[in-house]
Amino acid sequence: MSAQLLTFLFFLSLFSGSLSYTLKADYSGSTFFDNWQFWNYSDPTHGYVYYVSAEQAWSWGLVKVQNGQAFIYCDGGNIAGSGGRSSVRLQSWAQFNQGLFVIDLAHMPHGCGTWPAYWLCGANWPNNGEIDIIEGVNQMTNDYTTLHTSDGCTMQYEYSGSFTGYWNKGSAGNNATNCYVNAANQYSNQGCSINDGYGTFGSVLNQKGGGVFATQWTSNGIKMWFWTHDQVPYDLKSNNPNPSGWGTPVANFEFGSHCSSSHFGPQNIIINLTFCGDWAGSTFASDCPGLGSCEDYVKYNPQAFQDAYWQINYVKVFQ
Repeated sequence: MSAQLLTFLFFLSLFSGSLSYTLKADYSGSTFFDNWQFWNYSDPTHGYVYYVSAEQAWSWGLVKVQNGQAFIYCDGGNIAGSGGRSSVRLQSWAQFNQGLFVIDLAHMPHGCGTWPAYWLCGANWPNNGEIDIIEGVNQMTNDYTTLHTSDGCTMQYEYSGSFTGYWNKGSAGNNATNCYVNAANQYSNQGCSINDGYGTFGSVLNQKGGGVFATQWTSNGIKMWFWTHDQVPYDLKSNNPNPSGWGTPVANFEFGSHCSSSHFGPQNIIINLTFCGDWAGSTFASDCPGLGSCEDYVKYNPQAFQDAYWQINYVKVFQ
């Protein structure tokens, strides 16, 4: 083998782990809401919520852009109707197959009865997969990053040192490493779920002034990083992201013989706030003791939800 070829292979190995990204979608500023569907249907997670139409959202003051930031509210002024508390669920019109997904938050919803989420989801669920990036309920202060799939995807062989978070526990006290929505020894639709650590969710995140979540999805797997605003890498700030230089991610799910990348197809981006339902409702009594039933609390205490809003600097997709 020639010296020139050896040199070429050496430098190729240095750069083979990095990807060059170009900005493909930018949801920010005065046009933030232009490329989203206001999802006006019943809640698949059985929440006590009425998802409003675009016309209702604007006329009722549940969305606005102010000083370049997008605000997404729920109804914090009225006793809720029989259908649930009015709220907003946005779904991107565009679908994305792999890429780097970044959200810069200044504030997120929190409080008893709430279930906010920022996530990706494919059609024909769960066969095209689901990637939950920001999710939690009630008064949680730790973000859960989770994958939901059809059968045949497990992360039980994932090296725990490849991420800084830790596995959430299944119904038998086991690590929740099976991404299948009906996996044994896991709660219903729990998926493979990583706890990202204290201060990545809810009121504590808001006290920090929010933060930036970046999710890299490639044919090799899915990784997620979190930074407070004073920690964001310069290359990301300048729209030239290089995840290979970002260090150990908060969450890491590698694809391979234990979980094929084919479990994930084209995904829509979703931002929503629901109430009670399958998760927030099931843990409400233990998370928020002494407040009665979740639905009654959400219905009769509108003032409790005046701080349950999203304040977003941007959502960007690089590919």
